[in-house]
Amino acid sequence: MSYLVKKTQEDLKTLILEAIGRAVADGKLPEEPMPAFIIEIPQDRKNGDYSTNAAFMGARAFHMPPRKIADAVAEYIDLTGSYFSSCSVAGAGFINFTLSQSFYADILLDINKLGPEYGKSDYGKGKKYNVEFVSANPTGPMHMGNARGGALGDCLASVLSMAGYEVEREFYINDAGNQIEKFGLSLDIRYKQLILGENAPELPEDSYHGEDIIERAKQFREKYGDSYLEKPEDERRKALVDFALPLNIEKMHENMEKYRIFYDTWFRESSLYESGAVKECIDYLTKKGLTYEKDGALWYKNTEVQTKMLTAQGKTREEIDRLELKDDVLIRQNGNPTYFAADIAYHRNKLVTRGFDKAIDVLGADHHGHVGRMKGVLNALDLDESRLDVVLMQLVNLTKNGEVVKMSKRTGKAITLTDLLDEIPVDAVRFLFNMREPGSTMDFDLDLAVEQSSKNPVYYCQYANARICSILRKLEEDSTVIRDCTKQELEALTQPEEKELIRHLAALTDEIILSAKNYDPARITRYAVTLATLFHKYYNACKINVEDDSLKQARVYLCKCVRSVMVNLLTAFNISAPEKM
Repeated sequence: MSYLVKKTQEDLKTLILEAIGRAVADGKLPEEPMPAFIIEIPQDRKNGDYSTNAAFMGARAFHMPPRKIADAVAEYIDLTGSYFSSCSVAGAGFINFTLSQSFYADILLDINKLGPEYGKSDYGKGKKYNVEFVSANPTGPMHMGNARGGALGDCLASVLSMAGYEVEREFYINDAGNQIEKFGLSLDIRYKQLILGENAPELPEDSYHGEDIIERAKQFREKYGDSYLEKPEDERRKALVDFALPLNIEKMHENMEKYRIFYDTWFRESSLYESGAVKECIDYLTKKGLTYEKDGALWYKNTEVQTKMLTAQGKTREEIDRLELKDDVLIRQNGNPTYFAADIAYHRNKLVTRGFDKAIDVLGADHHGHVGRMKGVLNALDLDESRLDVVLMQLVNLTKNGEVVKMSKRTGKAITLTDLLDEIPVDAVRFLFNMREPGSTMDFDLDLAVEQSSKNPVYYCQYANARICSILRKLEEDSTVIRDCTKQELEALTQPEEKELIRHLAALTDEIILSAKNYDPARITRYAVTLATLFHKYYNACKINVEDDSLKQARVYLCKCVRSVMVNLLTAFNISAPEKM
């Protein structure tokens, strides 16, 4: 793990406080407590690599203009032995610091030393996080929302892992409840239609009408013939579900593995009923007086619970009214628990039974209303609602030739995950779905995804790696012996393009932590694209195979560090890093 950047910032803060202390001792500043101040990296580095607002924050305490305080800090600061070569004052009191060549050299030495571990941290302190994503109903093919959710959830889990969390990936299989009854009914009618033709009943409008249902009914008939037609309806439907459901679940496994997603847990909804967990949660809520009976169903007092919770959070009555809260059914008139009832037991299972510190659900934006009621019911179960975070992702528009595409040319039906992975390289799908933050609607350009040019972001990043491999091969062909460098040799990398590239490499740990904090893997894909851009810029500006062997070796060393980081990032996102393109 690299803490060099963090330590550099912490050391700078100490240097500033020590300078203020010396100025106070010398009578240049009054003896007053120094208020908190920040150290940041300015967007425009022409004045320095780091800047602080210490002078502005101290103005009130010292009863002095910021510029005078800044001048005192600059006069008394001692940068000896630090990673800073100079301190300057600008404007009304900005204090700027310039990094020394020692910093740049040590960053490269750190990357080389840590290899695959560079950029990782213990920010998460090993807390157990459960990331649940995709969780498509096993009653039909996976759609574009599942495609985006898969790439997002898997890469988010990788980012969290790099940031020091203990992460488990989970797929929730909805193999119980209303959708399975509907699945059985749909299979049953398709089975009858295969045998009885026009004499068979029509499929209800709210049933599953996909080609996959017809296919499963055909497979069932191929195995069992017409023997189930005369059997009781319940027995026939159970047999159809028992036949078709495992095949659909196995297909999900295959699709996810083709998508390079490997789950730690495939959790079955049915297990919550078998263990009595659903009944236990409903009984608990009833005991607390949070349920009531109406129209033959059992209801949960969602309005009461959320109102209480939101009021405690400081929300006004008007803000709460705008949410149009409603109570929820837990057990239907027919005695069957609802999906929401199972979801309550499922989240309690994550947080209590299995003891995860945090449950993260990756859901479509249409689940927005589900977030509040789920947090509210956790509160009602005497659990901290902050232990559940929901990442809501927006829709995906597939585009081709600048126009939205909704149907597959091959099938004439809505494009599924399988269709997408058959047409587009997995590398491109995984990378491009993580180019935008989850809350943004995104256009997925099918033409761009297969284009082998710098316009395609994943190709651009992979090409940077392949280009470095090509540089190394050519040097070896020219009988150049590539070796490690001394720190002094690396300090010769003084060109603006070299320093800009190394500064970007230095920022990786912070980028990973911010990506984890914000649940936004897009920060990492953008970081990788910028890394590729800065490398190509460096390559075009700085000749690598120069006469000076020390400088040549230092530049090769920088190339290898860029390659190491790029390969680490692509590998973390399960994207290939070819050495030739």
